[in-house]
Amino acid sequence: MFDFSKYIADVPNFPIEGILFKDITPLLADGEAFKQAINVISDFAKSLGADVIAGPESRGFIFGCPVATSLEVGFVPIRKPNKLPRETVSATYDLEYGHNTLCMHKDAIKKGQKVVLVDDLLATGGTIKAATSLIESLGGEVVGIAFLIELEELKGREALASYNVFSILKY
Repeated sequence: MFDFSKYIADVPNFPIEGILFKDITPLLADGEAFKQAINVISDFAKSLGADVIAGPESRGFIFGCPVATSLEVGFVPIRKPNKLPRETVSATYDLEYGHNTLCMHKDAIKKGQKVVLVDDLLATGGTIKAATSLIESLGGEVVGIAFLIELEELKGREALASYNVFSILKY
């Protein structure tokens, strides 16, 4: 298997002291590495019969759009408030200090569609848990969730225990 870890840069103390940030931009900058990552996630989504790919802004767009293109299915953007022009549904979730809200067009998912969520990193799972609630509120079925990186110590997989979660790299 392709060694994706060679394309992830560790950045100590970013964005705050004590955090070891996993920088994906070296992978994005290398055409072959990026293509290989998209292929692995696409294979996962295809194996689940995905009708549509969804991803939260912004890095979910970076990985989700090429996966959708590869599978020749649509892509649904999940955005922050006031970024989508038509009627939306929203879900609010807790952060360590405060909360955040995600929105999706009300007509973005059709009842019964098989959806694979794609994002760059699984940490605590809060963002993706909110995204799953949006999809399911519209009648979609989240058949899988794919990440480039999973930070195992933050136990995000536990928050998503009822879903088929796939990650390429685990730290």
